[in-house]
Amino acid sequence: MPRVIGVEIPGNKRTVVSLRYLYGVGDTRAQEICRALSINPEKRAKDLTDEELGAIGAYVERNLVAEGALRRQIAQNINRLREIGCYRGLRHRRGLPVRGQRTRTNARTRKGPRKTVAGKKSVKAMK
Repeated sequence: MPRVIGVEIPGNKRTVVSLRYLYGVGDTRAQEICRALSINPEKRAKDLTDEELGAIGAYVERNLVAEGALRRQIAQNINRLREIGCYRGLRHRRGLPVRGQRTRTNARTRKGPRKTVAGKKSVKAMK
């Protein structure tokens, strides 16, 4: 498996698809990288030469925010929102949806599994 900026990309896939395994590189950016370095996007990643892999790594480091730097930047942005105490920061702090989604139903991904609260006993159970 070829390595680009410390990440192993799948060698059996096309270059344009393999580049999408880098955090921060999607389809458009992968095509842009191939176009800028004049690499055939249909070429398999395992067939890339060491010079091409080095050129891809250098291009990503120079022109894009990707991998660790991007993860750090996103974490810093979220921490800034938490610290200033804005609405979005409070939602992040409480682990609730941030972008206006409803929470009465359909927020399980963000809220986690249900926490059952002991309810009132029914009238029949009291007798």
